[in-house]
Amino acid sequence: METGLKGRTAVITGGSKGIGKGIGLALAAEGVNLVLLSRGKEQLEKAAEEIRKQSGVRVEAIPTDIANTESVNAAAARAKTHFETIHIIVNNAGGPIRRMDRQITWPDADWVEDVNLKTMGMLRVIQAFLPLMPHDGTGRVINISGVAGSIVWAPALTHGLNNAAMNQATSYLAHDLAKEQITVNAVVPGLVGTEAREVWAENAGKQQGKTKTEFVADFCKRIGVLSGRWASVQEVADSVVFLASDRARYINGSRLVIDGGLSVNARPA
Repeated sequence: METGLKGRTAVITGGSKGIGKGIGLALAAEGVNLVLLSRGKEQLEKAAEEIRKQSGVRVEAIPTDIANTESVNAAAARAKTHFETIHIIVNNAGGPIRRMDRQITWPDADWVEDVNLKTMGMLRVIQAFLPLMPHDGTGRVINISGVAGSIVWAPALTHGLNNAAMNQATSYLAHDLAKEQITVNAVVPGLVGTEAREVWAENAGKQQGKTKTEFVADFCKRIGVLSGRWASVQEVADSVVFLASDRARYINGSRLVIDGGLSVNARPA
């Protein structure tokens, strides 16, 4: 399927590993040049080099703290020296559930830190890179939220708040940016087999005398994933490629759920 993406440029936050890196690899395979943003310089540059070798596209790795406005603005200014136009923004960065204690007991500072990273970080990145985006119908903002925004994923209170806020901002910004011919959509993954999650499943399976595949199947069945497995990073990345492409130019303000049926909320009779 022709995507029309060759020669365009994408900014990806959290681009050094996991879903962000997977999105980078998938877009690069379509000929998209990349600006990867993440806090860790060493891992970020390693990811950029891997993508360059696999695809031959231009990849700029810019260490950036999206929780800091000055850092984000500096990243946008640096990106402008390499690329005249940014066609695609992928807001993927966000922290994991930091600990398992009861989040309603957290101090203000911990709540604010979580929201400042994912929700405010998303807005900072869009604000900073918006002046570099075209108004010819090729502009795309794609927000990676998650099913915790619409289901109760204990103990992920702030995780859910961030995902719900990102979904709401997607709808709002779809309206706000429509006059500039920029579409805004959200990809809403459920459980995804990132590097860290695969390692966790391997170790948890060993503790229960199961293979990783057996453990994942049992785990997904227990929590209600109808597909009986979690998503691959590639499956999430493929959805981003589609929304970024010319094939999706009429899709705006949508939430594309990639959760294997988890949010169907099926219960046994």
